[in-house]
Amino acid sequence: QVQVVESGGGSVQAGGSLRLSCAASGYIPSSRCMGWFRQAPGKEREGVATISIAEGTTYLADSVKGRFTISRDNAKNTVHLQMNSLKPEDTAMYYCAAARGSSCRGADFAYWGQGTQVTVSS
Repeated sequence: QVQVVESGGGSVQAGGSLRLSCAASGYIPSSRCMGWFRQAPGKEREGVATISIAEGTTYLADSVKGRFTISRDNAKNTVHLQMNSLKPEDTAMYYCAAARGSSCRGADFAYWGQGTQVTVSS
């Protein structure tokens, strides 16, 4: 059974930082593509960042480039999203997901966590 669990959300003032963590258990090889997504109230879910160890690539949405960093600890099978210079528009529920394959190109994110709330006040 595959499980994905996020942690690290919270409330912060604009300009602050948070670090989200995602722990994957079950049959999720370290080569699996992992991603972070977010959904704000009344808005569609959007991709924030992805990481593929097999391809040696990371992706960051334009809205977070220069502020967010995605990284992976293969030994612990965890993925982190370091969020700096947070803005009120970053307020959303953040979800971690694991894809079925190692490539993040057109990835099928089949396994999702329950989400962790990030609230940024002005």
